[in-house]
Amino acid sequence: MKKRILFFALWICGSLPSGIALAQQPANSKLKSPLVREYVYPTRIVWQQGQVTGTEQLLKKGIGQASLNNSDVIVLKTTEKGLASVLLDFGREMNGALEIITGMWPAPNGPRKVRIRFGESVSEAMAELGVHGSTNDHAIRDFNLMLPWLGKVQSGESGFRFARIDLLDVNAEAQLKEVRVISTYRDIPYLGSFKSSNERLNKIWEVGAYTVHLNMQDYLWDGIKRDRLVWVGDLHPEVSTVNTVFGYNEVVPRSLDLARNTTPLPGWMSGISTYSMWWIIIQHDWYMHHGDLRYLKEQQAYLKGLLQQIMGKVVNGKEQMDGNRFLDWPSSKDSVAIHAGLQAMTIWSLERGGALCTVLGDMETAKRCRETVTEMRKIVPPHNNSKQAAALLSLVGMMDAGKAYSAVLSLGGAKGFSTFYGYYMLEAMARAGKYQEAMDLISEYWGGMLDLGATTFWEDFDIGWMKNAARIDELVPAGKTDVHAAYGDYCYVGHRHSFCHGWASGPTVWLSEHVLGLKAVEPGGKVFRLKPNLGDLSYAEGTFPTALGVIRVKHTKGKTGKVITTVQAPKGIRILR
Repeated sequence: MKKRILFFALWICGSLPSGIALAQQPANSKLKSPLVREYVYPTRIVWQQGQVTGTEQLLKKGIGQASLNNSDVIVLKTTEKGLASVLLDFGREMNGALEIITGMWPAPNGPRKVRIRFGESVSEAMAELGVHGSTNDHAIRDFNLMLPWLGKVQSGESGFRFARIDLLDVNAEAQLKEVRVISTYRDIPYLGSFKSSNERLNKIWEVGAYTVHLNMQDYLWDGIKRDRLVWVGDLHPEVSTVNTVFGYNEVVPRSLDLARNTTPLPGWMSGISTYSMWWIIIQHDWYMHHGDLRYLKEQQAYLKGLLQQIMGKVVNGKEQMDGNRFLDWPSSKDSVAIHAGLQAMTIWSLERGGALCTVLGDMETAKRCRETVTEMRKIVPPHNNSKQAAALLSLVGMMDAGKAYSAVLSLGGAKGFSTFYGYYMLEAMARAGKYQEAMDLISEYWGGMLDLGATTFWEDFDIGWMKNAARIDELVPAGKTDVHAAYGDYCYVGHRHSFCHGWASGPTVWLSEHVLGLKAVEPGGKVFRLKPNLGDLSYAEGTFPTALGVIRVKHTKGKTGKVITTVQAPKGIRILR
């Protein structure tokens, strides 16, 4: 038991030895990267100290080539009195490396040693390693680098927006001609879109989409700084965002297969029973949107074994899951809420898995799933006033949606929301018909991160953090709270806290599904329900990707309050209204 707990602690905090559960590639295999590289230059100089001249040169786009004329360089000179340092802002969060092109500093002409510190916030870029949770886990973000004389060098990759450079050699000079980020990403179009009369909601939709886009690397990661891993439960909001914004992309089946191949039964994915359940739910959603029966058939043997394993953990209608019993971090100490959530998650996954078994012709397993669900529905555990538990119970029909909203979800507004399970709280609010209230919470909670300077959504956020908080894109003024250093919990304390986490993208999906009103309702993504809910918006319009093309829809509210809808769907797509 102690070994199991230790394994989970290492696994969930991203500290497993590198040799565990790695997919192997054949010797001499050649893989073509799906990623492209783009050069991004600084947008502003946040701070500098010591003898630094010409910093404005770094804001100019260059050619990426050292030059013998040695013009337009920034000069850093260190003395015994202190370092020469500069802090750069690249304007937005990115996954990438730093590239530095150098000049011809005077003799001695050897290399110069600099220290590089990346940060998702200004505070993180200014921090010492190990202080306030600053870490090099998953990606090296605090390191020394040798700069060649009249040359070019680049760092390894991480997730960051800010970069601090310190010249470490004493009584020395270094010349920087260019400093730029080599941003690595998938060059794919944003086929889905959302625009409304509320610019704040529009921005939130875009930031959620961008957050997931950054995490679509070789695999679909949870974070681009810390948690550059495939966490299957966390993938559910991410995959939903991929379906909504990008349509089909191979990164999804690639990541789902990695989770399956590295988790032989009777193991639980990531050591967490609900994460294996999420794998089933994602497979169902993926089939609903894309109808790839060939791919689904590849999952059949594992799916059947996993469903049998889940049903084997149900005794007299009550879930008794082993492994780590986990919903999300904020609820992780509430064993009563976790039991209620697990009861609901087990029902949800068995219903979705049973539906897939029917598609695959495995009627025996489908029948067993239905029978197990029938027994489980007779037992409704208490939600313990947990918004996570109440949302899940509502979504599987074990708690009246209106009561879930009035008794639990509405209390305290955005208090008690989480970036991961906030999506399911919003979904439960939609079940109760509380569309305007959900939009208000999206604006307050996810908009709160934007108010603090975020360009991507975070691993966790508490609305209470807004009080007296400094923006993350500025040096922390005296008397203000440093949000990145001061907060976080569990394994994401302080600067270890990821500020680009794909599981936080739920509003992007929610706004497209419930405001634009588009949802796939039959397997294959060829039949969509169209049911807009504008609340106080005067209009909403957007697009939704399908295998046959893009659906275009616009809703306009007339003077009487009646909504007028126009929709254009590709041939072969049926719209139910």
